Amino acid sequence: MTQVVWRALRLCGGIAVFVLIWELVVRAFALPPFMLPSPFSVYAAFVDQWAFLMKHAAITAGETVLGFLFGVGAGVLLALMMSASDLMRRLMLPPITATQSLPVFAIAPLLVLWFGFGLASKVVMAVIVIFFSVTSTFHDGLRRTDPAFLDLAHLYRLNRWQRLRFIRIPAALPALASGIRIAAVFAPIGAVVGEWVGAKGGLAFIMLQSNARMQTDTMFAALILLAIMVLLLRALVEMAVVRLIPWQQEKT
Repeated sequence: MTQVVWRALRLCGGIAVFVLIWELVVRAFALPPFMLPSPFSVYAAFVDQWAFLMKHAAITAGETVLGFLFGVGAGVLLALMMSASDLMRRLMLPPITATQSLPVFAIAPLLVLWFGFGLASKVVMAVIVIFFSVTSTFHDGLRRTDPAFLDLAHLYRLNRWQRLRFIRIPAALPALASGIRIAAVFAPIGAVVGEWVGAKGGLAFIMLQSNARMQTDTMFAALILLAIMVLLLRALVEMAVVRLIPWQQEKT
């Protein structure tokens, strides 16, 4: 409990220092609100447009959660398939790697064209952004099983699927956890990129509308909500990881 309290205090202290520096910069350089609004202006935008912001934040949150779940599921499945078969690995690894070399902003218009302006294109974009990190880390973990464990499995005459279930997968869980942590950070980015190209709602939709109308305070409010969303998803993932693999808790 003490560690949790200290983490909360450090977070609150960091936020307070950041807000203070932000306010000092605005006052020292007499920046106009359309360039950099003050923290109090952003807070006022939160209060005045709370319902509006929450409505669009819920849209982005839904896209993010679905993209995260589908992306992690696809990454785990692909890693297992590549680990089970060398032929599958040789067939799938090149196209999977190629998808990561393409700029996401180049893919996004195609996804909107194929899947429309609704939920599907944003979820697919989030999946594309995150699944490679899950696939690569989990596949690496499956391939780097301690030889001593494999010798023990051979001693007990475990077949391939038993070795995978009882030896390789448990040993690869820390690597999978690393990939999921990365996915938790990038899933909202994938959803927002999809919204930026074409959407009827969401935080990126608010940012575009606010930018066109020079409502920079509202734009900052949407950005802060996006950052909070990333932190919450990361915290939930960390809680799940601690329960799943308590022997590999991250030291802070």
